[in-house]
Amino acid sequence: MNKYKAVIGLEMHCELKSNSKVFSSARNSYNEIANINVRPVDMAFPGTLPVVNKECIKKALMMSIVLNCKQPEYMYFDRKNYYYPDLPKGFQITQMHDPVGVDGSIIIECDGYEKEVLIHDIHLEEDAASLDHYFDVSLIDYNRAGVPLLELVTEPCLNSAEEAVAFLETMRRIYQYCEVSEADTKKGQIRCDVNVSIMEENATELGTKVEIKNINSFGNVYDAINYEIKRQSELKDAGRYDEVVQETRRFDEETGTTIHMRSKVDAIDYKYFVEPNIPKYKIDKIWLEEIKKDIPVLPRERKNKYINELGLSEYDATIIVKEKNYADYFEECINLGMDAKTAANWLIVQIIAYLSKYDIILKDFYLKPSFLKQIIDAQVKGIISSKQAKEIFFKSLEEEKEPKNFINSDNAQISDKNVIEDIINNIISNNQKQVEEYKNGKTNLFDYFVGQVMKETRGKANPVITKEILKDKLDN
Repeated sequence: MNKYKAVIGLEMHCELKSNSKVFSSARNSYNEIANINVRPVDMAFPGTLPVVNKECIKKALMMSIVLNCKQPEYMYFDRKNYYYPDLPKGFQITQMHDPVGVDGSIIIECDGYEKEVLIHDIHLEEDAASLDHYFDVSLIDYNRAGVPLLELVTEPCLNSAEEAVAFLETMRRIYQYCEVSEADTKKGQIRCDVNVSIMEENATELGTKVEIKNINSFGNVYDAINYEIKRQSELKDAGRYDEVVQETRRFDEETGTTIHMRSKVDAIDYKYFVEPNIPKYKIDKIWLEEIKKDIPVLPRERKNKYINELGLSEYDATIIVKEKNYADYFEECINLGMDAKTAANWLIVQIIAYLSKYDIILKDFYLKPSFLKQIIDAQVKGIISSKQAKEIFFKSLEEEKEPKNFINSDNAQISDKNVIEDIINNIISNNQKQVEEYKNGKTNLFDYFVGQVMKETRGKANPVITKEILKDKLDN
């Protein structure tokens, strides 16, 4: 097989978080009951007119700023004219001629290197209704019709499935950190169209572009890109260049393949024109500055802070910033005075594992940072051992009681050196044979003596102090 260079562009669609839809007063929320969040304007009833949701405009502009785009002087919308059964009006209100952001860029991290991804544009539009296809009928749910949707279009500048997924994950985190969207793929809040072409390594012209529509998970994006690169490469290797055509395909999860949907010409004429029912208005520069001030510290900046200022490893910092809830929990721990590395270790090793095991989200996790501090403080002071700390952690979660209720004299760690030394002297006196064997080179018996101390104290002896005294006694 010849070596080809893949060239990939993405069109990422993300539903915005708002109380109402982008052009109607219908509720904007995920609902399993069909056709509940609907108003006359969503159904294109005669005499109804769209009204712009200012909060959606604000969030769209915020993302434009984050992506280092140019914002337009005036805000207006366009009609994209085509007929689909999931758009009652027969057209979509979108942005074509002057979107909220153009010519942007963002840095992503992928497999240990950084890459700049160029943004063609980002624009605000309304989502269509959703279709459920059955054997002999298709059903339409209009809850999604009119939901605010941000479409982000990259330049064809990505070169692998890994880079594409890294970009999508970066954007998902940014949407969540900015509280622009929940960005939950399980609720269909993120969808993606992928454009893939291949070219000879030293070629200067792009190959024929193939579009794969409506991919609903990052894993499927990864598989679809790799399959399409392989498919196109094999066709070219076999000399079947005429079969690599510009077309639209879909990804089949069951087979892991892409399937032809329709041929595609170079440009589709959607008969765009300015939406006449939404007045054009000027974007106030003062408002833009206010939006800019509302942008929070983003994942990339937080990660650098955790590594450079708090001393975390890159691995730990990467895991923590992966979810905004993790980073917020960690920062609350730091603000309460906890050691950064200790807090990170508890979050990564115990808390995230617990959340995953019981399939719960951090918001519903009982052990708040202030409760975790009770455990860590007790361990730092030597009141409880690391083993006891973990036992109290799980007991607190099981009974939903503060950890301090289980930190008492019954489980307090013994850290008094005189007490531990008396216990060790007694154990050595009663185990002279083992002492002689240890002195004659059987040093693995050291763990035997540690075990005897723990048995005598029911695991309450401070292990560090115990080992120090034992080593001094046995070696001397």
